[in-house]
Amino acid sequence: MTAGRSLRSIGRWLAIAALALLVIVLTGWCVLALYYSNLPGEGLRIAAAAAFALGTAVAFACLRRRLRTALWFFVAFAAVLAYWWFIPPRFDRDWAPDVAVMPDATIDGDRVTIRNVRNFRYRSESDFDVAYEDRTYDLSALESVDLFLSYWDGNRAIAHMMVSFGFTDGRRLAISIETRKEKGEGYSAIAGFFKQYELIYVAADERDVVELRTNHRREDVYLYPMVHTAEHRRRLFLALVERIAEMAERPEWYNAFDDNCTTAWLSVTSRAGDRGNFDRRLLLNGWFDELAYERGSIVADESHGLPYEAMRAKHAISAIAQEVGADPAFSRKVRARLPKRTP
Repeated sequence: MTAGRSLRSIGRWLAIAALALLVIVLTGWCVLALYYSNLPGEGLRIAAAAAFALGTAVAFACLRRRLRTALWFFVAFAAVLAYWWFIPPRFDRDWAPDVAVMPDATIDGDRVTIRNVRNFRYRSESDFDVAYEDRTYDLSALESVDLFLSYWDGNRAIAHMMVSFGFTDGRRLAISIETRKEKGEGYSAIAGFFKQYELIYVAADERDVVELRTNHRREDVYLYPMVHTAEHRRRLFLALVERIAEMAERPEWYNAFDDNCTTAWLSVTSRAGDRGNFDRRLLLNGWFDELAYERGSIVADESHGLPYEAMRAKHAISAIAQEVGADPAFSRKVRARLPKRTP
């Protein structure tokens, strides 16, 4: 065998291996997309997913014309992709009570009105008094932006991100970008990639969303004052308000990869004019505070300049929040125990 023929043979087998791997990956995607689709009934969804997997295996095992089989496979994949792509998000589901009401917003000069600001009172994670309020904020009184990262089950790599806006009158509005689950529905990391949950921007009193995580879910929460100019704060707030108004008009899907609590926030900051290079810590967002510290986005207090881990330790608030409890002055009393904010 000549060297040229040997190389062609190796190339052919590499191409076959690459095609086989691609077929396996796309088959797995189609199986999951069909299982998590909007086909009526779990039985039909299981049958459709199983039929696609079995049909693919049988076709490649039994049909001799593999190239033609591959072409028909890609046609079938395209059909599943088209079906999945056009599954519409909805407003009219039987929502879980903590995400049952969508916020809305209007802007009138420097006055921004947020409707349906959540302000629950919790006795436990599942036992709470439902309360929503309409609140009006003066943009000229916006004085701070804070970042929260909340970790659960000892997981260091993944966190839930929230942002809170502070005003000179002491009020704070927190935004938590979440899955909008139905009653009795749990969260699945796999389902989060396959249009299983709608998206909601929860606009809430800061005590609501933070106390829920520190005191009732017993998560490890960190609070970081962000470094922003007054104009930058204003742009960020208005960008979020615009997104809240859009979400009230048109439902959207949550996606664990490109529309989650971190990537959705980054799309808002992009609207506000922020740009940044990709970093793995944008995906493993439990390390987002390290990235933000390196880029100078945090922290606007006396801990600035400390080594990262030392700085981070000073911003852990769960133990503090548990001592404060459901105090109306929750936000002020928690911050009183953190490093002093700098101008």
